[in-house]
Amino acid sequence: MGGGGAFEATIIYYLILLLGCKAAAQDAADWMSATATYSKQTDASIIIEGACGYGDLHRSSYGKYSAGLSSMLFNRGSTCGGCFEVRCVDHVLWCLHGSPAVILTATDFCPPNYGLPADYGGWCNFPRAHFELSPAAFAEIAETRADIVPIQYRRVKCERIGGMRFTVYGTSSFYQVLITNVGSDGEVVAVKVKGSKTGWIPMGRNWGQNWQCNVNLAGQPLSFEVTTSSGKTVTSYNVASANWRFGQTFLGKQF
Repeated sequence: MGGGGAFEATIIYYLILLLGCKAAAQDAADWMSATATYSKQTDASIIIEGACGYGDLHRSSYGKYSAGLSSMLFNRGSTCGGCFEVRCVDHVLWCLHGSPAVILTATDFCPPNYGLPADYGGWCNFPRAHFELSPAAFAEIAETRADIVPIQYRRVKCERIGGMRFTVYGTSSFYQVLITNVGSDGEVVAVKVKGSKTGWIPMGRNWGQNWQCNVNLAGQPLSFEVTTSSGKTVTSYNVASANWRFGQTFLGKQF
């Protein structure tokens, strides 16, 4: 009886050990290698007018936890809004002790500089995977005396406060909406808009996370259907009343 109990305890111990090893192996497989630098701008943002179209990153809620991505990661703007966990690794002088991580949102494009070698100045040259952080975010993972550090990164879900935001721009025959504060995958891959006098109208990507269609929606309440890269869709009905104006921002549902 006692021997049988010891045998069962041993089996349970090795099962727990095996599951722990599998979890550790899976965690290691999630991480990919890249490099990181930081912007030399004096404020806490990467840039005020970045390649994703978000404008002032503090107003759009991304702030200092924003990143410019090399073309390898930026994917012509489709990665805009996606979230990454980043940590400094394998450098005893520059990486902070314990390799703390930060969660970043892709908000800008880090352009290549083919006049410089990829390992000295041309950090964003294709096919390098590279992140340009704000000084404040960089300081949370590495010493700011470093010019460039080796990192690991992985995609994570975006945790957002409040609903998605829809900022409308355009003219009487050209309608554009900037979508920010997107949860879940963060990457918007399809958008539809509906007025009270129309059906659902597919919108095309203009640039970054700006979406457009050639239609007059003046005087109609507006609804939006947003789909992310994982295939999840959220519909926000009548987020803008019939008297909406260009330049206004409206709050919708969240993933």
